[in-house]
Order: sequence, then structure tokens, then C-alpha cells
Amino acid sequence: MIEPHAPAPPGAPPPWRGPARLPVRPDTGRLMVLACVFVCAACGLVYELELVALASYLMGDSVTQASVVLSVMVFAMGIGSLVAKRLRRLGAAGFAAIEVALALTGGCSAMALYAVFAWTGDWGGLWANGPRALLVAFSLAIGLLIGAEVPLLMELIQRIRRQDAGGAVADLFAADYVGALVGGLAFPFLLLPFLGQLTSSLLTGAVNVIAGGALVLGLFRRDLTRRSRRLLPAATVAVLGVLACAAVHVDDFERAARHALYGDDVRVALHTGVQEVVLTGGTDGRPLGLYLDGRQRTVGQGERRYHEALVHPAMHGPHTRVLVLGGGDGLAAREVLTHPGAHHVDVVDLDPGLIRLARTDPPLARLNGHAHDDPRVHVTVADAFGLLRRTPPGSYDVVIADLPDPGITASTKLYSQEFYGLARRALRPGGRLVVHAGPVASRPRVFWTVETTMRAAGLRTSPYRVDGRDTGVSTGPDRTEDTSRAPRDWGFVLAAAATRPALPRDLDERPLGPPPAGVRASTLVYPRY
Repeated sequence: MIEPHAPAPPGAPPPWRGPARLPVRPDTGRLMVLACVFVCAACGLVYELELVALASYLMGDSVTQASVVLSVMVFAMGIGSLVAKRLRRLGAAGFAAIEVALALTGGCSAMALYAVFAWTGDWGGLWANGPRALLVAFSLAIGLLIGAEVPLLMELIQRIRRQDAGGAVADLFAADYVGALVGGLAFPFLLLPFLGQLTSSLLTGAVNVIAGGALVLGLFRRDLTRRSRRLLPAATVAVLGVLACAAVHVDDFERAARHALYGDDVRVALHTGVQEVVLTGGTDGRPLGLYLDGRQRTVGQGERRYHEALVHPAMHGPHTRVLVLGGGDGLAAREVLTHPGAHHVDVVDLDPGLIRLARTDPPLARLNGHAHDDPRVHVTVADAFGLLRRTPPGSYDVVIADLPDPGITASTKLYSQEFYGLARRALRPGGRLVVHAGPVASRPRVFWTVETTMRAAGLRTSPYRVDGRDTGVSTGPDRTEDTSRAPRDWGFVLAAAATRPALPRDLDERPLGPPPAGVRASTLVYPRY
């Protein structure tokens, strides 16, 4: 127990209570505290990145999710630092309690968010504010606890050896920033690819509570009361037990959550390094479903109708050389190959795992007509934007953009004026570009932003939409996780460089309403989706 001392006058800093009674030399003790700062900082940044990544995967629009999580966390860290001023007299015991709470909260955050997403349908609809509120709540709680660490660690390092405040802050922040660097690099390059979202967060929580408990029990044990000496090991073991139990059952949990999302006929679920790919059905007469990062890509009868509406209008005219951007599933290439004049088809997709599945998964390969094995088809793993920059002018008769929804931040550049300018350059004289632009009825501003952006790039456009309600199921790369609320129409824009392309007379299109007022083109530096 620390010897009692007279209370400080109001507003005065806490009095110097003398050096802590350490089992090691002071220099070794300071090094141990700084090592704990390093570990805690790495864990704290992993928690932040976990929330950003999971929210981006599930909700899309990674810029918004990162802004919400990071701004709330930074705000909460400031509040946590102020609150921790009242805990400085508790010193070691207060720091240990914070690490226990932080490890449990941060370690379980990804699993809790994924569970809410899976078992409440999606982030929209009746429960729209619930999961988003949970994301903010976790960001706030983790930020408060991270912010409370710094004043208490400062108190502990001063208890070892009194030094000027500037020197102590410099040492503490140096260890903190280096730890943040290690955590920030470890998450995308080690934890996420090798352990996945859920296991990496659980492991981070375990490392966090072990580091905090080891520092306090090993170095500042004599500063603890008898009650604290009993409670702290018990709390540490309890948190480790919860995290270990969750880690043991994480695969079962993920399977159950996946079934809740996609139904009971999930056949394939894998993380390709680019995205999560899930295949459902495709056997015993059940329709094949393809989901990319939880977003419906192909389901049921609507698949063929969607791809026919995307591809065939652009093929009315010269189509010897065709470029398909996206379409790693091979379904757009299948429709291109139905035209005898298509002698060379380049398919460009960023995900080699999806391309491999399109070749090797029997139901998916059967659905795409084994398009990737056709000698006319040449598949390239590349970023569509970068590939167009390297494409010589006038290379293709037709360019088909079968790309993810523009509302997903990673895809926004593929719906920009600069991108359409590159696509226009790649077209031969009289060539045509067709773009899937999202549902018109439910998201008219997005659709007309795509059309306006294409015109700003010097293209002459013919927008159209096709009704998908008669199929019973909608499909396409529109952002949705709940098939019951999937878009019931598909919007497309057919474009050419010189003259406005005519739409085929047999196209079963629905009339388009007037565009919303004030629609402007989207650029790389001013995305408008």
C-alpha cells in the first residue's frame, strides 16, 4: 500500500509520492512501461482498423465509415484523457481495469457487429439505426478507454523515476507512435489475410489484456491493495477465457452467420484477398447465387435477363474486339460469345479467386457456358482503371463495364469522368461503351450522375432501363444485402464518341423519367456518388 499523504490544494497537481517499490532496476522498469505503451498502442490501432474495415465491407462507402469511426474515436480519446485524471491516484489498479475493459470491448467488437449485421438482415430497413448506433457505440467506448491509458501510463512512468514533463511525454509518445505504426502495418499485411476479421480482433484483445496485466502484476504489484491483487488476475483470466472461447467457436459462428445471411444452401465461402465470395445453390435444381462482400451479384432467373440487357445493345454494330471490365464470373463474356462476330474478348477483373471459381466451380462454370475456357476469351487480373491507361487508342469495338456499384468507395473511380475518358480513347471509330449505372427507380440521382459523367467525358449517350420484376428475383452489382429489397429494375447507359447510339428496337425497355435537378459529373477529386 502507498503511504497516505496530505491532500493537495484545489487545482494543484498531485503531490510526488516517491518512487514505486519495484522488483527491478528503475531503468528496466521504465523500459517495461514503454514496452507496454508500444503494445497497447498497436492494439488500439488494430481495434480502429477492424471497425473501419468491417463497417466498410458490410455497409460500403469506406470513406464515410472511416470518417465516422476515426472522428468518434479521436473525440472519445480526448474525453477519456479528461476522465482518467480522476483515476491517477489509483495508478496501477486503474490502468489494469482499463486494459481489462478495453481487451473485452475491442476483442469482441467485430464479432458483435457481424452478428447484428447477419441476424437483423442488413443495415437498412426498420433496424437501420441499430447497427450504425452499435458501430458508433463501440467507437466511442474503445476511444474512451484508449484515451484513458495515456494519463495513467504517464503516472506509472513518473512513479518509477521523476522527470520533467516534456521528457516523459516525449518518451511515452515515441513508444505510442511506433506501436501504432506496427499495429497499422500488421493489420492489413498479417492479421487480416492470415487470421481474418474476427480471429484477429480476438487475438488483439488477448495480447492487450496480457500486456496490461503483466505490467501491473509484475512491476507495480506492491502498489495494489490486497483486494486488487485478487481481482486483477481473476478478471484477466476471465477475459482471456471469453476471448479463447470465442476464438474456438469463431468458425461455427461465422458459418451460422453466413447461413443467416445467405440461407442454408451455402456451398462455397472464401476470402480471396480482394473480397469475400459466397456461392449458394446451383445444385439439385436450386438457382445459383453469387455474393461479393455480402452484395448480391447473381441470383436466379434475373441473371440472364440482366446480362442480356447489359451486353446485347452494345453488340449491335462492329464487335470484333470486345473489352469486358469486371465480369470475372464469366457471365457477361457468355453473352458476348453468342455473337459470331466476336473474335477477341478481353476480360479484366481484379480478383483472381473469382476468376478461378468461374472456371472450376461446376455450377458457376456451367452457368457461364465455360466462357473462360473459350479460346477467344483472354482473362487478365488487373485494375480496370490502370489497364485502360495502358490500352492503346482505338483498340476495341465494344467496351462493357460490368462493375460494382458506384456507391462503394473502391469503385467510385470506375464511374468518374477520367475513367470514361480513358474508355472513350480505347474505342475504335464507331465503337460503343455500355455501363451498368444502378437501379433507376430507387436511386435516380446515382443513375443520372453516371449518365452526366459520361457526357462530360465527350460521349454521346442513350440511357435505358429494363424491368426485372417479372423474373421474381433481381440481380446485378447493385449495393444490397437483402434480396427481398433488391432493385427491381436495372439502369444502363449506352454511349459512343461521335454520334448518339441507337437502341435496338427489340429491347424491352421502360421509359425513363426526367433526371433530378442539379446533377453534376463525378471526377476523381470530386466524387458525387
